[in-house]
Amino acid sequence: MSERLTFWEHLDVLRSSLIRMAVAIVLFGVVAFVLKDELFSVVLAPCSSDFATYWLMGAEAFNIHLMNTGLTEQFMIHVRTALYAGLLVASPYILYELFRFVSPGLYANERHYAVWLVSAAYVMFVVGTLVNYYVVFPLTVRFLGTYQVSPDVANMLTLQSYIDTLLGMSLMLGVVFELPVVCALMGRMGLLTDGFMAEYRRHAVVGILIVAAIITPTTDVFTLLVVSLPIYLLYEVSIQIVRMTKRN
Repeated sequence: MSERLTFWEHLDVLRSSLIRMAVAIVLFGVVAFVLKDELFSVVLAPCSSDFATYWLMGAEAFNIHLMNTGLTEQFMIHVRTALYAGLLVASPYILYELFRFVSPGLYANERHYAVWLVSAAYVMFVVGTLVNYYVVFPLTVRFLGTYQVSPDVANMLTLQSYIDTLLGMSLMLGVVFELPVVCALMGRMGLLTDGFMAEYRRHAVVGILIVAAIITPTTDVFTLLVVSLPIYLLYEVSIQIVRMTKRN
């Protein structure tokens, strides 16, 4: 049986884990920073009609030109984007460190369930990020980047607003796609039932539309529905997951 640690010893272990996680993020961020051309070829791909999503939609040819308005803006955006990429790449290791820290306090069955829960949370966050990159964000960029109240008014989009929108929407969609995992956990704890979720389905639809409106900065109904549909499907999947959790 392992020796019990004191409160301060636990803090030392946690501090060591946090340091290792920070080092991993920085190291992967440095790699992403060095691979600038490859990084921004991915980040800026939705600016052109050659992007896969537009090609599948059969969209008309267009090209959005971004501009820089600050002396240090491009460098700081480069650093921030590289760190975000480093965080995404290092996230499996971060989850491993967190699990290794909490696992000694779990029973064997709880440890097994925690592995599945953490893995599912990571997969769903990645799926949410990919849905944003390939579906939601390209539609948003195409609508806002090409929209004009008059041919005499040209769009001049800044790099800062483009990156802020991309990273912000990726983070929000990643969090929203954690819905099945959260519902499964609450169902496991007895705090949520499939009957309750089915009964308040109409209320959930209203909430989903509100969340979709917050996520998408556009006002067109098509983009709102594109965002709302996968979230609603996640809600329906969550009902089934809670039902299976109750049976088990």
